[in-house]
Amino acid sequence: MTALGHSDRPIFVVGCPRSGTTMLQLMLHAHPRIALPPETRFLLAAYQRRARFGDLTDPARRRELAGFVVASSQFADLGLDPDETAEAIVAGPPTLGSAFGIVFRSYAHRFGKPRWGDKRPLYLRHLPTILRLFPDAQIINIMRDGRDCVASLKETPWKPSDFGTLVDYWAQSADASLLAARRYPADVYHQVRYEDLVADPEPHLRRICGFLGEAYDPAMSAPDRLASVAVPEYKTWHTLTHQAPTTERIQSWRTRLTEDELRRCEAAFGHRLTKFGYQPSAPVGRSARMRSEARLIARHRLGPARQAARSLWTRVRSSEGAEPPVAALLTAGQRHAVS
Repeated sequence: MTALGHSDRPIFVVGCPRSGTTMLQLMLHAHPRIALPPETRFLLAAYQRRARFGDLTDPARRRELAGFVVASSQFADLGLDPDETAEAIVAGPPTLGSAFGIVFRSYAHRFGKPRWGDKRPLYLRHLPTILRLFPDAQIINIMRDGRDCVASLKETPWKPSDFGTLVDYWAQSADASLLAARRYPADVYHQVRYEDLVADPEPHLRRICGFLGEAYDPAMSAPDRLASVAVPEYKTWHTLTHQAPTTERIQSWRTRLTEDELRRCEAAFGHRLTKFGYQPSAPVGRSARMRSEARLIARHRLGPARQAARSLWTRVRSSEGAEPPVAALLTAGQRHAVS
């Protein structure tokens, strides 16, 4: 077992959009040994295009990958020099995960901290990819009442036009959470409820620190003090991160959703709400339970097959006949895995 405060495993915060991932990112960023950046968008995009980068033992290919990363949207939010970051990627280990990890590690070094990682809600539905890139990663999933997530999502400037898409965001995230809880061991995956975290931060943050192998620091319970540092100003939908954790948005769906919207949410969510400890406003009918169970079974059975098919298609499209090396080689656990 790693001694307390000596782990270098990367940390990834995931969840449904509008579930509190940014608040949790700030709580972790307040820890003296952990730095998590504002949300980035290059990791999944580059992974999906990995065949184009080819043999990363070739420095020219690593430079092409580095160029893709530093030119990505929101890279500027990290406060890193693009040229220095690109050179660090070129000089680093020749794997896709190493290139991504070097960016996150560089961000952590800005704050003089040894532990790094990333936060993006969408990663929840791509955990096999995250763990393929970072085999020793630790995942923290924040769960929130789906009705509150949908109520918050529909008020964002970047929301899709179809209300049903908002509903499916949470349904897919809930299904992914249920699968992850069964699939991953206790030292890899940890889940916390938004409602519990804002109501009484310290005991839940202590459990998170125990999961990470870190000592709890009281600064973690005041994430709003770091909002101006780690949340870009243009993200106006994160205004609550500039305030202390509050329970005022718990069950805000009661006033923020119309009766029709509430009905559509609960019909789609079925039994999922109760699985996470949330009480439906009306009893869930047998047909709704059966539909949600059928969707869950289908996603859990078809998900691995779809992932394998995507990987095969990537190899087929690659001009080299094989995709580039993927797993990062930056931490003790990552290096030990290939030694």
